[in-house]
Amino acid sequence: MAMKVYGPAASTNVARVLVCLEEVGAEYEVVPVDMPSGEHKIPAHVARNPFGQVPAFQDGDLILSESRAISKYILRKGGSDLLRESNLSESAMVDVWLEVEKAHFNSAMSPIIFQSFVVPNFLGGETDVKIVMENLEKLKTALEVYEARLFRFKYLAGDIVSLADISHFPAAYYLLGGPHASVLEAYLHVKAWITEVMDRPSVKKVPELMKMPSA
Repeated sequence: MAMKVYGPAASTNVARVLVCLEEVGAEYEVVPVDMPSGEHKIPAHVARNPFGQVPAFQDGDLILSESRAISKYILRKGGSDLLRESNLSESAMVDVWLEVEKAHFNSAMSPIIFQSFVVPNFLGGETDVKIVMENLEKLKTALEVYEARLFRFKYLAGDIVSLADISHFPAAYYLLGGPHASVLEAYLHVKAWITEVMDRPSVKKVPELMKMPSA
């Protein structure tokens, strides 16, 4: 039975799960959830994700929410080494940089994505430039730390690729495709690292699913 991922593939949190499914070659189905109409808040979806968000994930009788937890489940079930769980120290570093991704990279990118893509294309509004610029400064602060790390190591958790790296893919996809991609020019090691992440076979399969339809 195919695993089910509930939510629009254009969501960064849904895309994070999809790339992990591609990593392990799992059979899966993306079940659309119409966010503009509020489908994510109806009882059927809230039963799968109690916060009324996406994604929700189903594997047989198991139902999960929270994209990073789902990602770990998929990689463990698929026997992937992207969590580095055979080495306690390496596994700890993966966890550290997953936390960094969530707290510093994704937290800055989420409002940039919302203002740059969602507001003008789906809500019929105008981008709040102030919000974008404030979060670009937060992003730059994070990228300074990333640049120092990637000067020393090929990947965030060390010299072997991990979930900590590919978890950045969804937000990086929108950064590269948006009006602020040039921010990476000041961070050469970060730019090279993102290029390598985006060139990963599993990652290449997901952007086609992520393309936003016209409003």
